[in-house]
Amino acid sequence: MTVAAALGIGAPVALADGLAGSYLAAGHANYKSDYKQAAHYFTQAVLNDPTNPVLLQNALVNKIIAGELASAVPLAVSLSQIVEDAQLADLVLVTDALHNKEFDRALEILSQEEQRLNPLMAGLLRGWVAAGQGDTTGAAEYFDKLGKDTSFGPLGRYHKALVYGLAGNFDGAAEIMDGDADGPLRVNRASIYAHIQVLMQLDRRDDALALIDAELPARRSENLIALREKITNGDSVPFDYVNAPLDGAAEVFLTLATALNQEDAARFALMYGRFAQHVRPDYNDAHLLTADLLDSQGQYELAIADYDRIPEDAAVYRSAAVGRADALAASGQIDVAVSALQELKATYPQDRFVRIALADLLRGEERYDEAREAYTGAIAMIDTEVPSDWRTYYVRGIANERTDNWEDAEADFRKALELAPDQPLVLNYLGYSLVEKNLKIDEAKNMIERAVEARPDDGYITDSLGWVLYKLGEYEEAVPYMERAAELVPIDPIINDHLGDVYWSVGRKIEAEFQWRRALSFDPEEKDAERIRLKLELGLDEVLAREAERETTSN
Repeated sequence: MTVAAALGIGAPVALADGLAGSYLAAGHANYKSDYKQAAHYFTQAVLNDPTNPVLLQNALVNKIIAGELASAVPLAVSLSQIVEDAQLADLVLVTDALHNKEFDRALEILSQEEQRLNPLMAGLLRGWVAAGQGDTTGAAEYFDKLGKDTSFGPLGRYHKALVYGLAGNFDGAAEIMDGDADGPLRVNRASIYAHIQVLMQLDRRDDALALIDAELPARRSENLIALREKITNGDSVPFDYVNAPLDGAAEVFLTLATALNQEDAARFALMYGRFAQHVRPDYNDAHLLTADLLDSQGQYELAIADYDRIPEDAAVYRSAAVGRADALAASGQIDVAVSALQELKATYPQDRFVRIALADLLRGEERYDEAREAYTGAIAMIDTEVPSDWRTYYVRGIANERTDNWEDAEADFRKALELAPDQPLVLNYLGYSLVEKNLKIDEAKNMIERAVEARPDDGYITDSLGWVLYKLGEYEEAVPYMERAAELVPIDPIINDHLGDVYWSVGRKIEAEFQWRRALSFDPEEKDAERIRLKLELGLDEVLAREAERETTSN
């Protein structure tokens, strides 16, 4: 079979147009994280140079992330035949074997490649392969081996508890999950659900409720609240966290994806998330993670497709629906996104977080009156305030400030600080607003200094401190902060405009004019642009004098 036939695509185009053109197009798409296009063009390039390991590896990575794992298998086979240490190819082949429930083949690959693959991942997968072969004891032994390594121990014990739960040994699972004097075994935020399900099989309702009550103050979760209500009402809670060995294998991949969910490892996280989906197609947590990651990278079409895979009866459905609306809005479909959230709010009128999501979207579209109303509705639903509620007051404060309701805005900001006294975003926003209004300048300065101390590398907060120093007439002291802010956020029009004002005030007028022109190049709002042009024409001193005269006349 030819490579073209194996990959299920047409014959390659001519070399002059194909390899060079496809490679350049693939590189551009890869740079933009446009995984579907990159997968297509890298695959075209492979057809022209089928033994090139770099092309094969790139085609493989992009096909996996694009969700085309089934058609990535021939690429993995080719790469494993060309490169001796092709770990990604091995992972694809293991995942394909698990997807097809070919546990013997999966074990063969893992046994051959165990030294090359991540030892934690390989060990956990071998345990679930043993479970798939019907050997619960063997699976537990694999997990025990990992438990001897102090760094892998918690995950080894956790998966041993899961395999015990799958086998119906809930006493054994509970003994592991109950933990020790340091508290219950926790390897991730989701593991609490498995623990609660195990306890419910042993009719330990009070212990299950105690776990939820211990978690809720730090994390207000609608899913946990709903689960608590279910237990309190005497409803049954089945153990369905893992229903089959493949579910356990998918949990391995998702655990690694979650651990890698950070900016510098996002592509690895996406690949492991795709492996989890391929092994367990109904794994809603995996769909949500990959959708969120794709959304954050601007791959809205792929993200929406993953959000759409989550059914309405899933525990994470509302989170997915909110994420889908955000992706729609980010892709320019604002009205569709707003309508989707309004429908979600109508369906779940008691869900405070849906209201907040709708308010956030409206605020992002500068529909501040509507946003304020939605935030107010969400705040009215708070029974007992917790520190994390600071954000709702903070964003309502922004909506109030933008609609010139300063008294209400200040009250919201101060309420947010009451709940989270050292929150740098609130300290900065309130402090900066006070400076702009020439109110309580000393207090504002103190707030912004605290915010800068908490976030020294935040250009906007650093700008605020420079600006308050400028307002206080401490021009020389303002210079290093404004320069630092412009270094941290070099293309912000307001920061560059502020730096120009500070330079002018210390006599560095040529540099000031340069910064004002630079600020204009970054497309400021028209009212700001008009003022900058006036400063370039007349100088800052004359502009300030005219503004002072207008203010005196108006009073």
